[in-house]
Amino acid sequence: MINAAQTTPSPEPTPSSTPIHVDVVVIGLGPGGEAAAGQLAEAGLDVVGIEAGLVGGECPYWGCIPSKMMIRAANALAEVNRVDGLAGAATATPDWGPVAKRIRDQATDNWNDQVAVDRFVNKGGTFIRGYGTIAGPGQVEVNGEVYQARRGVIIATGTRAAVPPIPGLEGTPFWTNHEIVQTEALPTSLIVLGGGAIGSELAQVMSRFGVAVTVVEGLDRLLPQNEPEAGHVLAEVFESEGISVHTGQFAEKVTYDNDQFSVHLPDGTVTSAEKLLVAAGRRTFLKELGVEAIGIDPDSRLLSTDGNQRVTNGVWAVGDIAGDGLFTHLAIRQADVAAADILGNEVEPLNLDALSAVTFTDPEVGAVGLTEAAATEQGINVAIAYKPVAHTARGWLHMHGNEGFIKLVADADKQILVGATSVGPAGGEVLGLLSLAVHAKIPISTVKSMIYAYPTFHKGVEDALNEFS
Repeated sequence: MINAAQTTPSPEPTPSSTPIHVDVVVIGLGPGGEAAAGQLAEAGLDVVGIEAGLVGGECPYWGCIPSKMMIRAANALAEVNRVDGLAGAATATPDWGPVAKRIRDQATDNWNDQVAVDRFVNKGGTFIRGYGTIAGPGQVEVNGEVYQARRGVIIATGTRAAVPPIPGLEGTPFWTNHEIVQTEALPTSLIVLGGGAIGSELAQVMSRFGVAVTVVEGLDRLLPQNEPEAGHVLAEVFESEGISVHTGQFAEKVTYDNDQFSVHLPDGTVTSAEKLLVAAGRRTFLKELGVEAIGIDPDSRLLSTDGNQRVTNGVWAVGDIAGDGLFTHLAIRQADVAAADILGNEVEPLNLDALSAVTFTDPEVGAVGLTEAAATEQGINVAIAYKPVAHTARGWLHMHGNEGFIKLVADADKQILVGATSVGPAGGEVLGLLSLAVHAKIPISTVKSMIYAYPTFHKGVEDALNEFS
């Protein structure tokens, strides 16, 4: 058992001279590592799984699951506020207590991972709590022992919150996503450094619970990895909800005095708040992993893999460290591929051309495949269709909270969709249809010929398709 406060490396004892032979060593038991290790153990291999933090990784304890609990609660408050003019009048008093309790309950007694450890061990795996480092080809050192893997090593060490080198930031009691998820009491005010998915989701949650929120994003818009229109819509929603948004400016310095943070921007603006959330991306730690022992540049940020998730002979990588995207759903699919390759089984290769992701703000922002800019850069003869949600039947009926759009990116020569963005009250769910179309390269004529249920949000896809000439 371990909790969040017990993940700092301690000095390792001197390794024993005789390696312990096993079939597979998995370093890191986040979603991808745990999935791969479990599959291999169930297949009868002698698998050692090594994890210094919590088995299950970021997603169940500080990422996907608790953040969506927070979002669900915040959205319920927003819906109450939308009753006025739609169904009468209603008010709600925000209370963070039930949210904090629910997060702790699902995290099994304040971030205890014994259930997850037992889940892996019951599949036949051997679990070791510690920091694994690569000692040589097929060799992993942990807690003074060296394990020699006959079949291979899987690296699944994930990422940590990146802390930018902003003057004055180091040494202050800033929050990352860990601290904000674990908090039992909300601040009166909050600055969020970073307007990507994590920063945007958490900013809106805090605002809806009565916190005065300011978002600072160095690039020119919120959600800079998505279509520009998505960031623009979200910024308008944020400002309508009282969230202050500063884009196109990286913080010049941070000061902390009298329990207050102040962030200084290049245009002379100084914004202050009780708490500061750093949501400026994620970082890997290959140097600490010892990858130079297998011929990999320790200064690399990510590991390059082939179609079977192989890094080099006898080494596979899954999850964030593999560099294809920081998504739980991708990590688990990569785990399927790596485990199958180790077992010598056939598996459907990953189709990264149809990689999908959802930012669970309100409105939700779902995206799959290429953006318009990325498709153009690849030399595709691009055709675009765009339909505002409010101009669809369901969007009009929805009334309050109907901001969003469906944007389709097509290869005009091949007459298929190569990308799509679905922003709206059910943006993530509408994305399912669009993901299938991109994944399977379904002809646009076939997608247009479907009979779409009326009035639904997904019928907006048909409305958008009809914008193509």
